[in-house]
Parts: sequence; structure tokens; C-alpha cells
Amino acid sequence: MSGVPWDYRAIVEAAIVEGGVARATRVLDMGTGGGERLAQISSLPERTVATEGWAPNVPVAAARLAPLGIRVVHDEGAVDNVDQVDRPSRGRLAFRNAAFDLVINRHEAFAAEEVFRVLGSGGRFITQQADSAGGDAGELIGLPPLASRQFDRLFATAQLEAAGFVVHDGADAIEAISFSDVGAFAWYLRMVPWAVPAFTIDEHRRALERLHESGVPIVVRGLRFWLSARKETRA
Repeated sequence: MSGVPWDYRAIVEAAIVEGGVARATRVLDMGTGGGERLAQISSLPERTVATEGWAPNVPVAAARLAPLGIRVVHDEGAVDNVDQVDRPSRGRLAFRNAAFDLVINRHEAFAAEEVFRVLGSGGRFITQQADSAGGDAGELIGLPPLASRQFDRLFATAQLEAAGFVVHDGADAIEAISFSDVGAFAWYLRMVPWAVPAFTIDEHRRALERLHESGVPIVVRGLRFWLSARKETRA
């Protein structure tokens, strides 16, 4: 895998503590998954909460994060950001206004207005995202690119600014994932169904066989980006 040129964990840790001084004492992790990445972050404040929308992950995350004193809240999750143009965003967060100093989010859809609401004045939102079009995975088995709006840094910035944020940092890059064989590639497509929603083993068996027979390297490239936005203090 050719990774991105930034360190999401280090960015988050610097937003919590910098130079030995606590910058955030109330943290929310949106879409924590199984809690494994949140558990690796150092200097998490006592008042840290996580949300997770996929029900099977909730008890896994709760078991992992409970020893750290972190509560996991099962929520409905937001509609994919690119689809919020045509559909209600959902994604209401079950917390009071201005409940947090820092909201972090790795590869989770978000309703920008809800994130803005739960942050206190001067609070920060840090997110790392992947292009919802799934990169070029489908093209390897002969499928056309997804007919989708491009979820990129400009799109996310516009959503955040419309909600009232000031976006002050971020970057984007192409991440390349290499697969040792077609079996590993097929497993990947099954595990990330949003990348190629039409994919099934039965329907695309022959395409997978042709890919195997071709002997070409199996590499999927996709857009990744991160952003940091602030809820500016109002006079």
C-alpha cells in the first residue's frame, strides 16, 4: 500500500495536547468502528465519547473502549455527503449544543450542521475522508466508473463553510492499494461494498478470471483527503 503523506493520528493528538498543554478536554469520535483507532490515540481526555452507526460494531467498540472510560453511542449515521445534495442529511448527534471542543471523524459521513452544533465556540472538526466513487476498483473488472458526484476536499469544504465553519488546513493525495492475487482483490470488494456496489462473485467470476489470467498488477487507486475546520468565536 502506498499511504497518504500525512499522519491522521498525529494530527488528532496535536489537536488534543500541544506542548504539554491540553487544547481539548471534551472529544467526540464519529464512526469509531471497532474502536481500534481511537484506542491508539494518546492523551485522550476523560470526557471522550464515540459514536458508531453499524450495530455489530457497537459491542465490539464498547468492550475495547470501556477500560479507557469511553462510552460508545449507537447512532443512525449521516447520509453519504455527496448524496446530501438530493436527500436529507440525517446524522443527528445525540448530544447537547456546544458539548465538545473537538470532533474527529475518519471515513465517516457527517452532517456538517450537526457537527457545528455540538462544537463549542472555537472548537475544531478534523476529518479524513475517501472519495465515495470508490477509486478505479470497478474498472479492473470492466465496470464503468460510478455515476457519482466527486466527494473531494472542495466538496467537503463547501459543506463545512455553508454550516458556518472556517476551514484552515487540509490536503489530498492518491492512495494506492496493491493486491497479491485476484482472491485478495475479490475479498476487498466484498468488504467495502460501497466501492463497487454492483459487485458479486457469481456475477463477476469471469471478469475476475480474466484479470487473473492477464497477469497485470492489481492496484486500486483512490482519492483521500483530510480537513481541519474551526467554529470561530463570534464577537
